Amino acid sequence: MDKIKNPFSPGAGSPPPELAGRDGILEQADVLLGRVLAGRPEKSLLLTGLRGVGKTVLLNEIERRACGAGYRTILIEAHEGKSLAVLLAPHLRRLLFELDRLAGAGDKARRGLAVLKSFLGAIKITMGEIDIGLDIEPEVGSADSGDLEVDLPTLFATVGEAGQERKAAVAILIDEIQYFGTRELSALIMAMHRMQQRQLPLVLIGAGLPILPGLAGESKSYAERLFSFPEIGPLPEADAVKALRDPVREAGEEFAPDALAEIFRLTRGYPYFLQEWGYQAWNHAAVSPISLQVVQEASELVSRRLDENFFRVRFDRLTPREKMFLRATAEHGAGPYRTSDVADTLKVKIGSLGPLRAGLIKKGMIYSPSYGDIAFTVPLFDEFMRRVIPNIVPNR
Repeated sequence: MDKIKNPFSPGAGSPPPELAGRDGILEQADVLLGRVLAGRPEKSLLLTGLRGVGKTVLLNEIERRACGAGYRTILIEAHEGKSLAVLLAPHLRRLLFELDRLAGAGDKARRGLAVLKSFLGAIKITMGEIDIGLDIEPEVGSADSGDLEVDLPTLFATVGEAGQERKAAVAILIDEIQYFGTRELSALIMAMHRMQQRQLPLVLIGAGLPILPGLAGESKSYAERLFSFPEIGPLPEADAVKALRDPVREAGEEFAPDALAEIFRLTRGYPYFLQEWGYQAWNHAAVSPISLQVVQEASELVSRRLDENFFRVRFDRLTPREKMFLRATAEHGAGPYRTSDVADTLKVKIGSLGPLRAGLIKKGMIYSPSYGDIAFTVPLFDEFMRRVIPNIVPNR
């Protein structure tokens, strides 16, 4: 088998050769983009799902479709250590300059730049050592209170008005949106409320972990009326098989049916794992069709790669007590888990686990699918823990 022709591409956000099983989500995004472009209100989208289900891939595909439909786009990734304002500001500057260059009467794009200058002055944003330069006078009294919940809706409104004036729609796409703080998420929701009220051509499409709907609802009770929260899960077997089989056929090769069934069993249909197993099975095979034996032989290498990279990098950033909590959790199988059961395993009172649990949720390692329950945000993480991490239960 020619490794150069291997169609699979495991990686963070790498587009798969076959985007199977996501037609419904993409149609929902197309409807949103089309309706807003036509001046009709529609709920923005916040995609939710575990790690490795392809949220970033979908976000990139939606951005591609938005550009194809004529949108001006901003794509950012939230992360710990950078605020929403710092992430957005340089992109809004670029976007407003683009709108200002479009043909058409009016000066709302230029006003948008003045409001952005006021916004920057109020929160004193710098990018490292370099200020975001804007050679324009600020519009005093607009988006300059220093309160993000007040200023961001005003700033978004000026961007939306500039787009409307130039007959251009704007799509802001944010990955890992759960990392924003409560006030930042609240400001985003309030800004999108303003967009819907005024029917301005600006949409928000985000992606995050399953805690996102709860965070949005806690921030603003009306969030569920502004956003749809489509859940991105593992692929059913038919779509998982299609995601493996079709790219290999396109390359002139085949999978044996029992090999496909084994990969689905091992991966449970999670797209990232399908890419890993498909990639290694292709490289390990001498001839087509790729057999069950080849998949079984390649599985040891795949597990080692996942343990050393996909799983380990997340585990190593935890404190010793957090590691012990998660290792005790993994003892109970695939989950979800009762927090009280983890407390019993650790031989501690359940109340003492509250700060640990909250910290692990904030770090994106676990989430609460229902009251009193927890589950891993990383698929198959429990298997990794039992396979690689010694079971350390305190002697108490």
